[in-house]
Amino acid sequence: MISFLTGKIRNIQSESSIIELDVSGVGYEIVLPVFVMDSISNSSLEKGSELTFEIYYHSTERSPKPLLVGFSNKLEKIFFEKIIQVEGIGPLKAVSSLIFPVAIISQAIENEDLTVLNQMPGIGARAAQKMIATLKGKLMEIIGEAQSIDPAGSKDLKIRDQALGILKGLGFKESDAIIKMNEVVAERPELSENLEELIREIFKANVV
Repeated sequence: MISFLTGKIRNIQSESSIIELDVSGVGYEIVLPVFVMDSISNSSLEKGSELTFEIYYHSTERSPKPLLVGFSNKLEKIFFEKIIQVEGIGPLKAVSSLIFPVAIISQAIENEDLTVLNQMPGIGARAAQKMIATLKGKLMEIIGEAQSIDPAGSKDLKIRDQALGILKGLGFKESDAIIKMNEVVAERPELSENLEELIREIFKANVV
């Protein structure tokens, strides 16, 4: 069982959210949740930089090829292990759906905030309700620790909620507003901290 890996970045595949890590001459292909890949893409890290990942190791009889999922810290890994306990959410689905930091998703579950949960790719209304039913009341410790690690996370959530409210008030369908907002933030993550600029970029993208 692999608990963590420390090595040098050999290759970054941002679109597929995969990093190749050279650990003492052995190459490991590590799949990253979207929010982890985003943080790496927005940092100064490049090929040759040294990184340590906490690793979730997944292998079954049906899928014997090991899947290595990487995280920046143990808290993210613990949260991931809780999310995949939800019926219908396996490791691969969780990797692609986790576009928000741990604090935001945990808080949304505790608050039964379907608007936030439904923004996650592959998480429809039914899956969101299952997440709440399975995990509500079990994430407070994670929320506290995550916010101490990333205090900006709560601010990002408030700005997204405000932006969604403004766009709906201007005639956007909620689903369209969520899609546009996710597209803009994926290209320019820093806009999740600036409401005015986020709205402006969404309108520019909509015109184009």
